Amino acid sequence: MHPSEVLFEGEPIPALLPVCDHYAGSDKLMLKSLALQQEMGPVVDLTFDCEDGAAVGREREHAELCARLINGPQNRFNRIGVRIHDPAHPAWEQDVDILVGQAGARLAYVTVPKVLNVVEVARVTERVNQAARAAGIARHIPIHVLIETHGALEQAFDIAALVQVECLSFGLMDFVSAHHGAIPGEAMGSPQQFVHPLIRRALLEISAACHRHGKVPSHNVSTDVDAPHRAGEDARQARAEFGFLRKWSIHPGQIGPIVRAFQPGTAEIDTASRILLAAHENNWAPIRHEGRLHDRASYRYYWSLLQRAHATGAGLPGSVAELFFD
Repeated sequence: MHPSEVLFEGEPIPALLPVCDHYAGSDKLMLKSLALQQEMGPVVDLTFDCEDGAAVGREREHAELCARLINGPQNRFNRIGVRIHDPAHPAWEQDVDILVGQAGARLAYVTVPKVLNVVEVARVTERVNQAARAAGIARHIPIHVLIETHGALEQAFDIAALVQVECLSFGLMDFVSAHHGAIPGEAMGSPQQFVHPLIRRALLEISAACHRHGKVPSHNVSTDVDAPHRAGEDARQARAEFGFLRKWSIHPGQIGPIVRAFQPGTAEIDTASRILLAAHENNWAPIRHEGRLHDRASYRYYWSLLQRAHATGAGLPGSVAELFFD
């Protein structure tokens, strides 16, 4: 039996997404990001940005452009989402109607920024579902939510509990700005973003809410685009210290460092492979490996590690790839 069938009996299987979420706003950058995704494969999601990418007064044209590209032949993996305008903006419903109505069958997710509470998330989700039904789309399009206001952070667990929500992302810069100078500007970047107590609290709350409900916590942007390796360093710290499983990219040079930061090491992959192969041969009963007892609790850990290795394009032993991923 497959690990996903055996190891999560009676509980939801945690969501699994590519570890890098690359944002693109202009038509030029969207086309460039599509070419990069074709080259790298589905280890990176693309998010076409209607919030910051659309010129004022041209919101409709921008949404229609995004829909055409999502429906186009360059979208080989169907791993393109969109960020719509926030629920207080007059264009958000138009964004939903155009993007879901025209490209909903291939739309990976809808990202909702600047929500104030769980009620707003539910309201946007219902509009997405209405647009999908009107377009004859049977599936529920996943919802990604930006946590960047006091109210959203306070209700992070309630938001993560919504069935259609798949991912919570931290909006660091808006969150710092919402404190009106009480958090210093240096905290919009490293190392202060990992040091300041209020930001550490926000990171921990978002991560804990996601893991409680089987959703994916996504770390914020790294704005130092002249040093792309720093995005990888931020990703590594966000994963190791705060349990984040995904990170935003805003520059093509950041994608590789982010993916590598989330990629398990060769020794970890080897250990996980040997343990899970032995467990599979033993019908998932407890085993002893190198003097240690392993059961379904540790199997879940090692299965998550192999899933992350596969999602980041790491090499897997042939027997593992054939048995668990083909």
